Amino acid sequence: PKDPNARPGDEKTAEDEPESVGSGVIIDDKGTILTNLHVAASAARLKVIFYNGMESDAEIVGAQPEDDLAVIRAKVLPDDIMPATLASTKGLLPGDTVVAVGFPFGIGPSVSSGVVSGLKREYVSEGKTKLKNLVQFDAAANPGNSGGPLVNQDGEVLGIVTGILNPTGQRVFAGIGFAVPIENAAAAAGMSPF
Repeated sequence: PKDPNARPGDEKTAEDEPESVGSGVIIDDKGTILTNLHVAASAARLKVIFYNGMESDAEIVGAQPEDDLAVIRAKVLPDDIMPATLASTKGLLPGDTVVAVGFPFGIGPSVSSGVVSGLKREYVSEGKTKLKNLVQFDAAANPGNSGGPLVNQDGEVLGIVTGILNPTGQRVFAGIGFAVPIENAAAAAGMSPF
């Protein structure tokens, strides 16, 4: 309904909607992209920007809410698409080096290094879902890293960054991040990674 107090020029358009920035990772040669459901589902319109600057509209083609995962597909893909290599978390141990890849605060592509600081953790997501069996890590992650890959020293994807713990309630990194293991994440796309 129209606001009776609205003045001419006060109309809202799609361009007025706030932007949400997240990350994702391509996991097959068809351009299947894994990201977080809280990133993709909150958007009125999904737009993917690839590593080379190419842009494409995208759509959600699958979801796994219990792991805060969304599967999206871009309408147009770069010709030289290279899917990520996935690695099992089965042998992962606290102290193993990991890198969080993402687009924090929308400032641009970013990587940060840290270690696995815990396994089989639980965390209540932004969507208020209790996520289980998470990889806890201390590589810096901030808003915009959600949906991006957590990779090992060899650049293989171990999981999808899904949240940060901060007891102050502010949405900034305080040293504890969580990722959904790639075994769970690949299942959202209907594939077994190994």
